[in-house]
Amino acid sequence: MEVRSTTGGEREDAAKSPSSPSSPTPSATASGTAPPARPTARGELKKDDTADGHDSASPRGGERRGDASASASPRKGGSSGGGSGGGGDDKPGSGTPLTISTRSHVWENGCGHRYLIDRPPAQVAPPPVEQDAAAWASAHGAVHGGTTNVEMTVKGRSESAVVLQALHVRVVGRRAPLSWSSFAMDNGCGGSLTPRAFSVNLDAARPLAVPTDGNDAGEPIPAVRFPYRVSDTDPEVLLVNARTSGCDCSWYLELDWTSGDREGTIRIDDHGAPFRTSSVRGRPEYGYQFEEQVWRRDD
Repeated sequence: MEVRSTTGGEREDAAKSPSSPSSPTPSATASGTAPPARPTARGELKKDDTADGHDSASPRGGERRGDASASASPRKGGSSGGGSGGGGDDKPGSGTPLTISTRSHVWENGCGHRYLIDRPPAQVAPPPVEQDAAAWASAHGAVHGGTTNVEMTVKGRSESAVVLQALHVRVVGRRAPLSWSSFAMDNGCGGSLTPRAFSVNLDAARPLAVPTDGNDAGEPIPAVRFPYRVSDTDPEVLLVNARTSGCDCSWYLELDWTSGDREGTIRIDDHGAPFRTSSVRGRPEYGYQFEEQVWRRDD
């Protein structure tokens, strides 16, 4: 997952230019064929912008951390600066005043999720537990089926408040849905805690991140509506629920922020490439029979 800052003009160019590293290749979008399979998410990634323009990539507890660059691009006062993981300060121009910890293999209630895989069932391993999903999906070349959930923990670097102004969705590729089989991860559901979320319809002409209420064991958690503030003692957990029923979509997020006389945009994606979500409509669906230790097609 890459998190980096861009100016307004840069983010428009990134959404339009086929030469952008986030954009699909012209052959992928023009021909309607899917690019080579790759997992659309790779576990929990901690992003810290500091002073040298790169961030650390040290694994922790089996979870992979991001290896992407990050830079601040204030548009009001201050000088531009970059940053990388490990600390740094919060002076204007030394990097963005935010840290974002992101998970993109998030299942509904810890169990409900589908992956599309280009393999026969006999060559697909049993479903993992959620915390092992990144490695499992990578090993199978899996793509999120129907829905991708991206969970972000956003906090400031100091007691000074950072105002989060807006969350944008950039769809940079729409292709015909993958013709692969769909495999369900249902493996015993966990609790019913759902953070405040944003619902995204990737099939819309202009997808928007629409605030939705969360849920804690039946008690509603009011939706987050921009703008709102975060600091080092007042973080916010956001869940983006992006779904499609009609395409193999490539997409990423942009988070606008302001702090004093500085402002910028943080891009959130999958190691410099877009997230990827493909429809499961009409695809063969399989569930795992633990007693028999075999995948069976759903009727």
